[in-house]
Amino acid sequence: MTLFLRFKIKIQEMKRVLFSSVVVVSMMLASCGGGEESADQGQTEITTENVESTTSIAYAEEMFDFGSITEGEKVTHVFNFTNTGDADLVIVSAKGSCGCTVPEWPKEPIAPGAEGKISVVFNSEGKKGMQNKRVSIVANTEPATTAITLKGEVISPETASEPAEATE
Repeated sequence: MTLFLRFKIKIQEMKRVLFSSVVVVSMMLASCGGGEESADQGQTEITTENVESTTSIAYAEEMFDFGSITEGEKVTHVFNFTNTGDADLVIVSAKGSCGCTVPEWPKEPIAPGAEGKISVVFNSEGKKGMQNKRVSIVANTEPATTAITLKGEVISPETASEPAEATE
């Protein structure tokens, strides 16, 4: 082969590698949501224009202790609440303190006296030690932001599989 042909083949290989790298990085960024973008998801400012009046919310529990889990496990907990006010409760957003804590909340108004549920999933992948994850709920309540919390300990897989030492 001539030197020119070898050079041309090398350039084609480099283009393929570069294109593949760009595709992989683009897919990774799209799947992660860029971090900041997911934090603003579902955010709408409550104003007098989109909510007629305020109400109040009471949680059956504001904190859930999941105990000890092994790193990589997911914990799901449902927080029950009641609209204790006189107007429909409208939850505008629920946002975890980090991307590992993902809440699901009712999108439809909750009538006075009615109950609802907020499901929260904590993914312990890459987490170790004591965890305290807060979910901020923005609604037409006074105060406008309330919070629920998941807490517990994440143990590394190596520690979880080690047998306990005998004590005398």
